[in-house]
Amino acid sequence: MGTTSGWTHQTILPAEPVSVAKARDFVSAHLLDHRLPQMADDVRLVVSELATNAMVHAGTPFTVTLTGGEQSVLLTVRDGSPLEPVPATATPDRLDTGGRGLVIVDMVSRTWGFDTGGDRAKSVWASFDVRPREPSQG
Repeated sequence: MGTTSGWTHQTILPAEPVSVAKARDFVSAHLLDHRLPQMADDVRLVVSELATNAMVHAGTPFTVTLTGGEQSVLLTVRDGSPLEPVPATATPDRLDTGGRGLVIVDMVSRTWGFDTGGDRAKSVWASFDVRPREPSQG
């Protein structure tokens, strides 16, 4: 492998807690394969949020797709629910720790959105700019 353009990887995971870790490992492995380790933390964080949402809110198996281009990487999580994702509104007096996943996705990715199809399913996607690697510390 070793190139950053024109690649796609996909996996289907069951709606169970271990699948969130598997989704993180999936994106990490493929970003490393394509020599993009500098992107791993952000993409892992976003896939954790999107996979958790799919597991908790859709309760269906979900598909994680990672697609690379010369200047960007696209992460998509598709589940079996037609319900649109709704970002939570954070307020200083809000004590619960849940419901902020899409706010995090918005902060970490370049852009994100969702698509619903005629098949009663939705895809939530996030794109990331390919960043140059940090110079190695010697």
